[in-house]
Amino acid sequence: MQDRRPAALQAAINRFVGWLSAYGAYSYDHQSYFAGHFGGRAKALYYRHRLLGTFAVAPMILSEAFLPAARRLFGPKLRFPIADAHYAMGFARLAAVTGQAAHYDRAVEFLEALEQSRCPGWKHYCWGYPFDWVTRTGVMAKGTPLITTTPYVYEAFLSVYELDQQQRWLDVMQSIGEHAFQDIKDREISTSCAAAGYNPFDENGAVVNASAYRAFLLTAAALQFDRDDYRQAAERNLNFVLGQQRDDGSWFYAADGVRDFIDHFHTCFVLKALAKIEALTGHAGCTRAIEAGVDFYARRLFDERGLPRPFAAAPRLTVYRRELYDYAECLNLGSLLSGRFPLLDERVTATLEDLMAHWRKSDGSFRSRKLIVGWDNVPMHRWAQSQVFRSLCYLLPTPPVER
Repeated sequence: MQDRRPAALQAAINRFVGWLSAYGAYSYDHQSYFAGHFGGRAKALYYRHRLLGTFAVAPMILSEAFLPAARRLFGPKLRFPIADAHYAMGFARLAAVTGQAAHYDRAVEFLEALEQSRCPGWKHYCWGYPFDWVTRTGVMAKGTPLITTTPYVYEAFLSVYELDQQQRWLDVMQSIGEHAFQDIKDREISTSCAAAGYNPFDENGAVVNASAYRAFLLTAAALQFDRDDYRQAAERNLNFVLGQQRDDGSWFYAADGVRDFIDHFHTCFVLKALAKIEALTGHAGCTRAIEAGVDFYARRLFDERGLPRPFAAAPRLTVYRRELYDYAECLNLGSLLSGRFPLLDERVTATLEDLMAHWRKSDGSFRSRKLIVGWDNVPMHRWAQSQVFRSLCYLLPTPPVER
């Protein structure tokens, strides 16, 4: 699949790069409706009092469903570290594939922006969201480090370090590893198993992908910096993830008995982490979990056309049919596991073809969602312009190794 249409991929990437240069690094977001004062209070009310809260959030939900461009009325454009990390990885990949210094320079620009956007008040480098995030468990204030964001930044610095071997990038990576090890707390399940917190203040870790992210980051840092204590902590988080896999190969979003939905891109997050750990260590448990997980994923999270479904079973009424984020993470997972699972390869091919045929806009960016009626065409870097850009860059053929 990777070698079938490199010219078309490159053309789409080039158009996107032009759009990104013109549009800039700030964008609205999936959470723009709820990141401001009014939206945040409405969402908090929804979690406290479902009936009253439903009336409070209804105008925003209806706007998201039928007039998504109105999100600009609820909050400003923001710059998202997780998006900068994906853009840095994409440009580093382009630099490696094409040899063009301009792509390397763009990757460095995004790393330098990340150095400036680190969470304030923390000894070690870490990143989160630039807005107050209202969740069912409380408010995560902007600048709260998130284990679901920081590993991508580690990978971004690694991708450029592999190009230029500059110590400055390695120093940041080492600091990130210390943050993940020291600041993210574990909830002990057994002597060999622990669930990672979503952030440094979460001591009741239950979100499965959070443990998967930390397991990968600490595994990578353990090998990079020869830290056995990192490896041991990673193994405990990995055991939690492996233990939470259900008999059908799936994972619930969280092991709390409440958030028991199974969705597309969070499933990809878990499988990607396992695939990366497997590639680094050859872990047999990861291999078995990947095999079962991919079987469920390829059968249950795609529709009859072979295109991504948002949920295996939707936990609530949704206002959209398809999600750009699902497309991006399908392609990212596909690039990691290419050639191993024929049905997955078929799904990735169908997803790429549909993305190129129906999601590209004339300016080079991508539609954000296919709604019940029409499209959400508001470009959102975090949701998921940057992830799609990275996925397309990593689908380009790897250049031959010079001998």
